[in-house]
Amino acid sequence: MLHLRLITPADRTTEVVDLLEKTVGTTHLAVVPGAARDPEGDLVMCDVAREAGDELLAGLRALGIDECGSIAVENIDLSLSERAEKAEKEAPGEAADAVLWEQLSDATHEESTLSVTFIAFLALATMIAACGVVLDNAILIVGAMAVGPEFGPLAGFCTAVVRRAPRLALRSFVALIAGFAAAMLVTVGFSYFMDAVHLFEESRLQAERPNTNFIYRPDWFSFVVALLAGSAGMLSLTSAKSGALVGVAISVTTVPAAANAAVAFSYGSYKQAWGSAEQLLLNMLGIVLAGTLTLITQKYFWHLSRKRART
Repeated sequence: MLHLRLITPADRTTEVVDLLEKTVGTTHLAVVPGAARDPEGDLVMCDVAREAGDELLAGLRALGIDECGSIAVENIDLSLSERAEKAEKEAPGEAADAVLWEQLSDATHEESTLSVTFIAFLALATMIAACGVVLDNAILIVGAMAVGPEFGPLAGFCTAVVRRAPRLALRSFVALIAGFAAAMLVTVGFSYFMDAVHLFEESRLQAERPNTNFIYRPDWFSFVVALLAGSAGMLSLTSAKSGALVGVAISVTTVPAAANAAVAFSYGSYKQAWGSAEQLLLNMLGIVLAGTLTLITQKYFWHLSRKRART
């Protein structure tokens, strides 16, 4: 269930309440006249089944409530109410299959912002991965994958393509390119420093490295894993199962590939650097392709299930 908290101008409250009452899957409707001060208006609250959430939000935006008032949505972790159970049963479709497009756009918009924090996390993850590739340490590689925040912009780009939002697409693209460029530049400097203090050695980078040599040797398995991870990641975001994102993060080698490219470049090993760059691009392409197709498929089957439920 979702909880909606609305601030509506007094002269718009009646039509908002009518919309809420007509929407199948809503319950626990409460209206507090004159409770809002900024902006002035009435406070309207209700609970709605997740299956009906996207349609209701679209209706509220069509009324312009997001411009003249406020729309806030929260997830309800526990609701002990027979009315809530009835609302969920009446709402067409399954909650697990429902996609809140407004929520998804908002989440990916925030995650796709090129900020100091984003660059810092990406740079730190890349430096951790640099230590992992030099030491041939798989644990450090996995740790770096988990720290990296790059899935946010990738998901943002997928969402932008499906929703036809060019600004979000550009925002995500800039965050990815600028973020990885900055992280790799910092890692090159980090590699020079570690070599100067004799903690990095070129011989270690050029060794066989059985645990990490896959990073600069891209193949079809890399692309297949990226496809699977991209699909799983988008399903995790749309179904609010954020725990699965950790598994997605440690399934793809975007950050380790960027780290290996940076370290190899610092030692003039351009062939290995190019192989790592190919791995990075291959992973990002697979994630974007699978993520976009997953969202399109979800959108199609959700509309199909809603249509069947109404007939």
